[in-house]
Formats: sequence, C-alpha cells, structure tokens
Amino acid sequence: MSDFFNPGPHANSTDPGGHKANHDVNEQKLHNEGPQGLWRQISDLLIAVGVIALIIVVFMWIF
Repeated sequence: MSDFFNPGPHANSTDPGGHKANHDVNEQKLHNEGPQGLWRQISDLLIAVGVIALIIVVFMWIF
C-alpha cells in the first residue's frame, strides 16, 4: 500500500511515450508561436496593469 510519504516501487518510473508526446507538443508550440521574448512579457504586463487600472477607476466611480 502506498501513501504520500511512501509512494511505492513504481513512483519514479518514466514514460518514454509521454515524454516524447510532451516534447512534440512543446516543439509545435514553439514553431507556431515563436519563443516568448521581452515584447511578449511587456505586452502581458501592460494588459495586466490596464485591467487593474480599469478596476480601480470603476471602484472610484462607484464610491
């Protein structure tokens, strides 16, 4: 019987098919979208700041 602290004999077994499938998905994503770079991080940050600012403006307008 296995539990959290004693996972049993098959806890560290690897799945080569699963590893290859994960690699293929990541490779396809990189091919379609390109590497995540500085501009993508900046645009995500600007969107987040804009949403937070909009929420603040709505709360100030309500109260």
